[in-house]
Amino acid sequence: MAGILERTGTPVDRAVYVGLESIDKIHQGFDGDEHDHDPLMALGDHGSEADRGDLSAILIGLQSRGAAVSVQRTINQHDHEALTAIMPGVVLLEVWQMMSMVERILMIVSGFVVVVGLFSMLIILMTSLNERRREMAILRSVGARPAHVFLLIMGEAVFLTLSAIGLGVVLVYGLLILVQPWLESLFGLYVVIGWLSSTELMLLMIIALCGFIVGLIPGIRIYRYSLADGMTIRV
Repeated sequence: MAGILERTGTPVDRAVYVGLESIDKIHQGFDGDEHDHDPLMALGDHGSEADRGDLSAILIGLQSRGAAVSVQRTINQHDHEALTAIMPGVVLLEVWQMMSMVERILMIVSGFVVVVGLFSMLIILMTSLNERRREMAILRSVGARPAHVFLLIMGEAVFLTLSAIGLGVVLVYGLLILVQPWLESLFGLYVVIGWLSSTELMLLMIIALCGFIVGLIPGIRIYRYSLADGMTIRV
């Protein structure tokens, strides 16, 4: 029986599955044809044939989960054969723990990037205040209230923060759409592109709140500038 299994979007799609009898026939070779060659013949010492009928791996299911550790220790301590027992669940757990550590490291790096971006925005706004004091003073002289000037600076800070968040989301989804077919064709990894999770939305809201708080600093400072101070010509 031969066929092509339905695609799962996982590395399983890149594997070839054959029956145990087929593997045994490959190890045994074929009789009657001098051109037939056993690919495992070279594993023997000095041209002799390799041991026949051996299995490279077997999957064992136990009725008692508590016996898994003792069975693993018994197999690993076997003296007559070089055997190794591996519990797939434990190995997968270790892999996911390692991946979670990498994820935390990336989260910390992302946090530093956000902090640097917020400080950069604060520095830009604070630097531009001295150059815009006369501009704000003129606005107040034509009827703008201090609250209007304050909201103007706050709106600029919020706009920059929301624009950065939107641009980041668009870049992430665009990159995923471009990389998805490449990863699937080259590595057999299918990356699912879904909506933002509740955790991610909460993080974005926290970043937006931080941008609002950062905008308060230049907003309060420009709010305190008096009309006379803004209109005074300094040499």
